[in-house]
Amino acid sequence: MFKTAVILAGGLGTRLKPLTDDIPKPLLLIKETPILEHIVQNLKKYGIKKIIVSIGYKAELIQDYFKTGKQHGVEIKYIIEDEPLGTGGALKKAAEDLHDPFFLLWGDNLMDINFKLMYSEFIEDPCSVMMALSPRNDVENFGVAEINKGKITYFIEKPERNKAPSNLINAGAMIVNPSCLSILPEGKSSAERDCFEKLAIKREVRPFLHKGQWFPTDTLEKYYIANNKFKPINN
Repeated sequence: MFKTAVILAGGLGTRLKPLTDDIPKPLLLIKETPILEHIVQNLKKYGIKKIIVSIGYKAELIQDYFKTGKQHGVEIKYIIEDEPLGTGGALKKAAEDLHDPFFLLWGDNLMDINFKLMYSEFIEDPCSVMMALSPRNDVENFGVAEINKGKITYFIEKPERNKAPSNLINAGAMIVNPSCLSILPEGKSSAERDCFEKLAIKREVRPFLHKGQWFPTDTLEKYYIANNKFKPINN
């Protein structure tokens, strides 16, 4: 089982204002627990205890809450985004600490993904990226994948709804082989457009179908839905 995870949580949370005027998005409460803590506890449940968190907006509040991670049963290292780097730039900045395949998570999605099962499927047929996919109707808000013979053969970020190749969206949980990070440029970039789309064309991305809970929290509407419907994960 891979023991390292990277959580990208450096976004400004603009679409969650006014909730994020004084609190960074990762610390917003869902069922009385911060979003980021839900994610950390699910990782811990599967023995993934070395966690790299990329943070930016109000980073000091996140560091004050989690500190070294010891009180949460994990080890946390912080990557500070002095300016927004995008998903690709943040991942590129963390690359020097990544030498083996690792779990990559978006910091604003809540899910009960089975990391052990995902790992088992990855080991059976290793690839550059294994991407968790979940069915969704509003595909225009997410990255969308097309599957052919057990591979993601086409991936497009936020397509027009009538041009989406399927209803399977990137659920924000991946296993990534660090060797593929070299294709990311320095500075601000998009992991989705600058990495995943290119790897899919080369048939180096495999799907993992997630059928459990999945709640994005990147807008006020989605946040309130998650707060109403998400069932916290028992460790």
